[in-house]
Amino acid sequence: MKIAIKNIEGKMQGELEVKFPLIEDGKGTQAVHDVVVAYQAAQRMGTACTKNVGEVSGSNKKPWRQKGTGRARAGSHQSPLWVGGGVVFGPRPRDFSKKVSKKTRSLSLRKALSERLKAGDVVLVDDLKLASPKTKDFVGVMSTLDLTGTTLIVAAADKNLMLASRNIENVRLATSDSLNTYDILRPDKLLFTKSAFEKVEARLTKE
Repeated sequence: MKIAIKNIEGKMQGELEVKFPLIEDGKGTQAVHDVVVAYQAAQRMGTACTKNVGEVSGSNKKPWRQKGTGRARAGSHQSPLWVGGGVVFGPRPRDFSKKVSKKTRSLSLRKALSERLKAGDVVLVDDLKLASPKTKDFVGVMSTLDLTGTTLIVAAADKNLMLASRNIENVRLATSDSLNTYDILRPDKLLFTKSAFEKVEARLTKE
């Protein structure tokens, strides 16, 4: 498969042959699911916490005597039946992370990128260097490349690019090393620089 390479003015600069084998049919679907679930689980803080009977404030003194008052027997102010009492089986701090094998991560990344390539959602530019960190200049480049909706830009870390794009809601940046399956699936369009795409290819062929 070949992808057209453009410059930031939208002019054709040639084609790039995709080196890693694209995944056909339904292979890799389960791997994508497992990796996305693991990614979203890892984003959870896991800090929800409630106090049990032993942790709420209050003394161990019996509220009233066992018999003779006409009221139900009670042994503690910390009882779950009372307002301000302990919580039964409430949430406790925990780690939600899930383990995913290296092979599964590699397969899911290749599957996700294969689907986006076949759908024509990947745009390739020879370079994405901005002369200034002005948002106006960056918006002009996006408009020239006909990138609307949510867009993920995969390029080398660049200060001007970061500053120019950070105020645009639907644009996110990533590097070839940090790119993951969830990043590929989430946006409407993927914008790669040629060097970044080649590094991602190297990751996939190596793994």
